[in-house]
Amino acid sequence: MDSLLIKGGRVVDPSLSIDEVTDILIDNGKVVKVEKNIPISEAVTVVNADGLVVSPGFIDLHVHFRDPGQEWKEDIETGSQAAVAGGVTSVCCMANTDPVNDNPAVTRYIVEKAKSVGLCDVFPIGAITKGLKGEELAEIGLMVKAGIVAVSDDGETPKDAKVLRNAMDYARSLGIPVFTHSEDKTLSAGGHMNEGMISTLLGIPGMPAEAEEIGILRDLMVAKLTGAHIHICHVSTSNALRIIEMAKREGINVTCEITPHHFTLTEEAVRDFNTSAKMCPPLRTSEDVEACRRALKSGVADAIATDHAPHTEDEKMVEFCAAPFGIIGLQTMLPLTLELVRKGYLTLSQMVERLSTTPAKIIKRSDIGALKLGARANVTVFDPDEEYVFIREMVRSKSFNSPFLGWKLKGKVKMTFYNGKIVFKDL
Repeated sequence: MDSLLIKGGRVVDPSLSIDEVTDILIDNGKVVKVEKNIPISEAVTVVNADGLVVSPGFIDLHVHFRDPGQEWKEDIETGSQAAVAGGVTSVCCMANTDPVNDNPAVTRYIVEKAKSVGLCDVFPIGAITKGLKGEELAEIGLMVKAGIVAVSDDGETPKDAKVLRNAMDYARSLGIPVFTHSEDKTLSAGGHMNEGMISTLLGIPGMPAEAEEIGILRDLMVAKLTGAHIHICHVSTSNALRIIEMAKREGINVTCEITPHHFTLTEEAVRDFNTSAKMCPPLRTSEDVEACRRALKSGVADAIATDHAPHTEDEKMVEFCAAPFGIIGLQTMLPLTLELVRKGYLTLSQMVERLSTTPAKIIKRSDIGALKLGARANVTVFDPDEEYVFIREMVRSKSFNSPFLGWKLKGKVKMTFYNGKIVFKDL
């Protein structure tokens, strides 16, 4: 493998306390030197990063690649293409595939297919229970050996607290986190958007914020009981974030993520019955959006993840209440997050921490999320100031269900390196 020299970029890596213009030398797929004015040798391919930001490759803790079983929406290859176009070099795939990733055979299929594609890490998340039914524990130990990095029943977090307790005990003993979609579905059942004035005006059944908050309270108490690491997915309400902040102060082993759509959009986005803005948890109020931004600033929210959830246009182009939940998000994560930097909620270093450094710690991967010597050379190079309109022709996913199509965005990935190899280039 040829050596690469990324020269003259603004290198931002909070794990190394670096934010300065410097060079990075990559050899045999690994970082071998980070310092100023590295001399150019004949054997080195030089990448000019003048005026660009260079960071560890982004890590998305929450995606749905629909493979196996629903490859017409997305597959591992197209999902990986969308990921690297967004500067993401590692993704964690949820278990709600068909068949469900509740056994090592499905886990191995995902791992091997991702290796054959070779664009980014695809870390499977195994199911907590067989078939996501919330009853019998899945083959968690065998799936860990096959390559899962966490367990989750995604949108079907077990209703039975005893089942969840057993899963958390088991996960703790295996050293992996439990990812939860925390929601009391007896309270949100039948809802399609945030419950409030707008849902009333539109005549759409609502999903109260309290459904998420009650779910989080229950799941945190089980985590406290077991001592397990709980990671709460796509937190969307101000009260939920206050609950998580209190839990952290009490010493509960909890981390959480916030999506770009939840810190960017409000429930106003569905006033025209736009199904591309329909997701679960739903878009909330402006007060909740502000709380999400402040939680990312304070560190109460540990990570930014997309919940990339592709659906076909036929599925989404229906009456609002008949449309499935979910949007794509891998290619818009960077520009939307850079808005938080421009508005003063995050520094550039804090942004990289939420997108790369901390996600690596959550899934306990020491070989990614940093540009330290000897680390795998997963690197994202981006222009924080380039403006463009996000149009369909740019989308690398098979699906187009994004509320940000047609938006003027600022901040664009220019190159993505995976194990020292250029896997995306837009120069």
